[in-house]
Amino acid sequence: MGRPTDDGGAAFPRAPSQDAWDRMNPEERARVVESLPAQVTYAEMAPPEGDRHQWAKFRALDVLRGYFGHQRRNAYVGSELPVYYPDERRFAPDLLVVFEAGAHPREKWLVTHEGRGLDWVMEVHVGGDRKKDAEFNVRRYARLGIPEYFIYDRSRERLEAYTLASPGAGVYTRMEPKQGRFVSRVLGLELELVGDRLQFWAGNALLMESDELIVRMRERITWLEQRAEEEAHLREDELRRREDAERRVAELQAELERVRASQK
Repeated sequence: MGRPTDDGGAAFPRAPSQDAWDRMNPEERARVVESLPAQVTYAEMAPPEGDRHQWAKFRALDVLRGYFGHQRRNAYVGSELPVYYPDERRFAPDLLVVFEAGAHPREKWLVTHEGRGLDWVMEVHVGGDRKKDAEFNVRRYARLGIPEYFIYDRSRERLEAYTLASPGAGVYTRMEPKQGRFVSRVLGLELELVGDRLQFWAGNALLMESDELIVRMRERITWLEQRAEEEAHLREDELRRREDAERRVAELQAELERVRASQK
């Protein structure tokens, strides 16, 4: 999200420099955090790109939140959150992940306040100027030190990925897929594009969206209910057979008693 630009964006709000932040007392820092806007202006935003953009973004968001939540890993996963690096023009990535950060809701991410920059970013491209994601952001995110950057190009149904060879590299190295999958060392997952669906893998396990998990759970519940019903029928049949056997034994014992009585 956001328009590409190589200028400094002086007209837009930005966080103080690191030096300025370090000189502030806690009250001054709190005022800065409160004053920085949580909304991005229309002048900074790219035009809406429709359902293909939204669905791809929210599916990935859903999968990652579910996975890290299930793993009980301390990770914040957000979408289109205004991000403020020190003395930099703000931006709002389609998807971002930061580890060792609480998963509580936020309205913005101020790096100096949070004490951490972004660990992983993905932009979803559908239409418009591709340079924003494929050129400008590649330079900018590398300069900011974001370890990994993925581009999900829905117009071409293609996945691209970049990584920093070292923390201070400042320039990305393009990642190459292995057997169709990109290995994200930051996420500890593999990403693969299958048709028009972006898939996340944890080893050999395909991570599912919430709706898919609900369907699987319903299928499992249905199977368990059927199994319980079948077992109940088996128990009823076993009970009937036992009752029949006990009745037959009683009849034979009665017949035996009659025979004995007739022989006296």
